[in-house]
Amino acid sequence: MKIQNPVLPGFNADPSFIRVNNTYYIANSTFEWFPGVRIHESQDLVHWNLLPSPLSTTTLLDMKGNPSSGGIWAPDLSYADGKFWLVYTDVKVTEGPFKDVQNYLTTATDIHGPWTDPIKLNNLGFDASLFHDQNGRKYLVQQTWDHREYRHPFNGITLTEFDTKTMKLKPETARNIYNGDDVKLVEGPHLYQINGYYYLFAAEGGTVFTHQEVVARSKTLDKLSFEGEPDGPFITNMDTPDFYLQKQGHGALVDTPEGEWYYASLVSRPWNHATESSHDPRGWSTLGRETSIQKVEWDDQGWPRIVGGHGGQVEVDAPKGAIETKAPKDHSQHDDFDSDKLDLNWNTLRQPFTEKLGTVGNGKLTLVGNHSLSSTFDVSMIARRWQAFNFDAETKVKFDPQRYENMAGLVNFYNDKHYSWIYITRDEERGPVIEIAQNDNNNYTSFLKDHAIQIPAGTEYVWFKTLVRKQSYTYAYSFDGEDWHEIPVELDAAILSDDYVLQNYGGFFTGAFVGLAAVDYAGYGQTAEFDYFDYQELPDPDREKEVHPNQAG
Repeated sequence: MKIQNPVLPGFNADPSFIRVNNTYYIANSTFEWFPGVRIHESQDLVHWNLLPSPLSTTTLLDMKGNPSSGGIWAPDLSYADGKFWLVYTDVKVTEGPFKDVQNYLTTATDIHGPWTDPIKLNNLGFDASLFHDQNGRKYLVQQTWDHREYRHPFNGITLTEFDTKTMKLKPETARNIYNGDDVKLVEGPHLYQINGYYYLFAAEGGTVFTHQEVVARSKTLDKLSFEGEPDGPFITNMDTPDFYLQKQGHGALVDTPEGEWYYASLVSRPWNHATESSHDPRGWSTLGRETSIQKVEWDDQGWPRIVGGHGGQVEVDAPKGAIETKAPKDHSQHDDFDSDKLDLNWNTLRQPFTEKLGTVGNGKLTLVGNHSLSSTFDVSMIARRWQAFNFDAETKVKFDPQRYENMAGLVNFYNDKHYSWIYITRDEERGPVIEIAQNDNNNYTSFLKDHAIQIPAGTEYVWFKTLVRKQSYTYAYSFDGEDWHEIPVELDAAILSDDYVLQNYGGFFTGAFVGLAAVDYAGYGQTAEFDYFDYQELPDPDREKEVHPNQAG
């Protein structure tokens, strides 16, 4: 068997990677999307299955009003003392001199839950992980934030002892163990105890095309005792601009029962418009930051090295003796909404799916119109990740808008300032109509305007479809589900990427979603009824020519 990278396609960033007996788990960031923390499991590192998210209640995670790309940053999953430990950060402020965060801990004896009520740890910095020392002590390891304008904001890696009797940190033990190197932006720390050394893995360079992972080691956990790996970095694509995989860095290490070593890292697969250089801009990563797995060997000086060179490989040998895991062949999804619970692929923004947003079951999804898609509060939308460059998604909707403030339809969404959709609304003179609109950095454009498509009298249902083809996408409609009309409005998919948003402001870290939404910003709660949702992935004709040669260098 071969590991095909990325192993977790579509927005699955900042992997925390562990093994419990013969089973591997990866936990990923979810930012403002609910439920919090995405977990997959595998027994072969090749095929992965999605598990229920642990942060599924507002007791464990309350993100109402969080900014886009706030929320859950870099969770850390570990296993010790017969239970799973999950450390997670809820980021409340993303812009400006401060990063107001809260770090929490929850535990469970079963990966499926239930998870204990959260324990507050500290607010010192983000990307916190829990290290279980072989001597029985435990430590929180975390990026440290510094608001002072005359210092670099990424102020090294702090280690603080955790008292398992009181289940609290001991702040008097806090010390800086590593400052990184001149690349700076040191974050995402994980500690390991291997062959008499403490090894610290940490990310640097920002989670963009200059991203990298470095390794340092020490015999002790004393202040600033760690020395960096010679001939580093451990992994990066900064100097492999033509390779299929980019941005590799932040991640975690695991060993196999057979004594092999693997490293799970975030990764992106940018593409370019035909009119652009492939180096500048390096590209647009509409699938967000995904997860790759690389094989690791140890050199004769005891330093870890990526097999094939620090740029990584697209195809990686699976572990010896791996137990083949059954999993779907791709991430296509059909949902008839028969269950009274949303499928695991669905996410909502910042809060759980409750009757305030809608109901599901008995063959339909009902959404209650609330705030606009530009809100950070009550947004009646369910959405799932883009997990392929090419796919078709469609739905069937019944909606009787009474005002132009009433809208319901099919959405392609990045964040509150970057999205588009095809929807039913009401024109004062012509009644119900179909419109396409895009929000591009808060510049909202209605494309059809006075030529919005009038819905014939007596029409009960309207079918919507989006056709995503890597660099661009379109929308189509039907009044019978068979005769489709593609609307000649071609939209640039790059607008739904981290790389595009970063041109304008802030740090943004998610990826494109497709979903269903209803809006009634007049405040009367107009409802929309969706009959089904279908997401079908299509082959990527560019993949084969892009992945060879397999090795980056």
